[in-house]
Amino acid sequence: MRHGDKQNNLGRKKAHRDALLSNLAAQLITHKRIVTTLAKAKELRKYVEPLITKTKKNASEAQISHNHRLVFSFLQNKTAVKELFTVVGPKIGDRPGGYTRIIKLGIRPGDNGEKAMIELVDFNEVYGKSAAAGENQEAAKRTRRSRSAAKKATDATTASAEPTTASAIEDVEVVEEKAPEAPVAESAPEAPAIEAEAPKADDAAGESTEEAAK
Repeated sequence: MRHGDKQNNLGRKKAHRDALLSNLAAQLITHKRIVTTLAKAKELRKYVEPLITKTKKNASEAQISHNHRLVFSFLQNKTAVKELFTVVGPKIGDRPGGYTRIIKLGIRPGDNGEKAMIELVDFNEVYGKSAAAGENQEAAKRTRRSRSAAKKATDATTASAEPTTASAIEDVEVVEEKAPEAPVAESAPEAPAIEAEAPKADDAAGESTEEAAK
């Protein structure tokens, strides 16, 4: 039973498994991408990324030469070691890990095994150029939008501040002009004056009728 054993033995003994991973790592460093099964690709990623980390030039000369010997003890391939320290190392110097990418390729028709391609991230020129171009375009668009938005916002605030004050002053003036017009108290006495005149007309009409009757 494999309780707590997270390593995939790949159906091989230790010596056979180490030789397999060493050869796959050397081919990956030389060709920058290889196609293998998904299980082997996952184990190869854990095997080769610590070796790539040893190529970063943040140590002394003695430490760098020692790292050469350590990497050679794993790869057993002088060409791959030279390629790793002269080509791969300087290119991945700024990347803090995650040097490889695994892409699934579907099922192999012969034995129904899962195929996958493992590659070095910094050596994919097609994806790297498009991603870098997209990032630069997004950054440029963001800066342009932010500047134009800031200018528009400042112009809008300055333009909207003056009309609001002018309209407020006009409203105040209109209110002050219209305030004394047509008070409610003046209209109240007019109605009883008309009502008081009405009975006079009735009295005159009554007097005329009485005179006519006489």
